[in-house]
Amino acid sequence: MMHANQELITKFYTAFKNKDVAGMQECYSDQATFSDPVFTDLNAVQVRAMWAMLIKSGKDMRVEFSAVKATENGATAHWDAHYTFSATGRKVWNQIDAQFIIENGKIIQHRDQFDFYTWSKQSLGLIGRLLGWTSFLRNKVKKQASDKLTAYISKND
Repeated sequence: MMHANQELITKFYTAFKNKDVAGMQECYSDQATFSDPVFTDLNAVQVRAMWAMLIKSGKDMRVEFSAVKATENGATAHWDAHYTFSATGRKVWNQIDAQFIIENGKIIQHRDQFDFYTWSKQSLGLIGRLLGWTSFLRNKVKKQASDKLTAYISKND
């Protein structure tokens, strides 16, 4: 029998794999937070919108997940995202490790970690290869992602 936290995260990634935005969103608490190297310090409204935006814009996105493990207060997992980066048309294979804190059967904190330099080389090509290790490029990508999310939320409010 699967631990409840493992069940929740398996449900989350299965919904993601099936591009079921509502299924993913319902896994989060109304007090949830999310951070990764691009989208930092998102609140519950923003994280729900981020997944909707990424799924709707990721026409060829394919998600695989593995190693879902329950902890006393959460879970960990590994997932791979295969997609075409819309800004450049370049193919990306992003390998991500996730950590979750879970309360009352809902995700209250979600942290994804991936190698930004590896991602930038794939998604941005030469610019990523030359500048992907710099805080300049990382901050520029974060700002663009934040602006895109804000516009998406405004448009879909």
